[in-house]
Amino acid sequence: MGRFIRTQLWPAIAILLALTVITGLIYPAVVTVAAQAVFPNQANGSMIAADGKTIGSSLIGQTFDQPKYFWGRPSAAGASGYDPTLSGGSNLSSTSQALITAITARVDALRKANGNAPIPVDLVTASASGLDPDISPAAADYQVARVAKARGMTEDAVRAAVARQTSQPFLGFIGAASVNVLVLNLDLDGLLK
Repeated sequence: MGRFIRTQLWPAIAILLALTVITGLIYPAVVTVAAQAVFPNQANGSMIAADGKTIGSSLIGQTFDQPKYFWGRPSAAGASGYDPTLSGGSNLSSTSQALITAITARVDALRKANGNAPIPVDLVTASASGLDPDISPAAADYQVARVAKARGMTEDAVRAAVARQTSQPFLGFIGAASVNVLVLNLDLDGLLK
């Protein structure tokens, strides 16, 4: 029994303790320090502040429903949407009557607010996470007339804001162009610096 403790048990305990310290303490501390030094904005949640107050994160969508604001993708994350603790899609199939009813209601609301132009699909379907902060440039363009009218601006001025806030694909071909709804709305409110 003594030989077992000395040759098997103590080395196993020593390795467990060493790996716990390395992977549970040292590695996370090194990664945290490196992230804070190299990518401080991203490491702290990509928070957006205006007038000294945190407005939100550029990584998590928010609900906008006033005519003067661009509207984002619908969210199935939580009862009121965009709840990061309840991230996830609706998991409804494309033949689900609940999904069809929800999309029909979204289409009706968008047509009432924006007219009968073809509606980009990202304005009526939730993303897989339910937290998507971005819309396609087509979805932004679809809303330009409504936002311009509500703000008393020209459509060209609103389109210029959309162009300023449109992110192009990484390296020109990875991903798709997108518009961050929160950043665009803050730009229109004159709160970006």
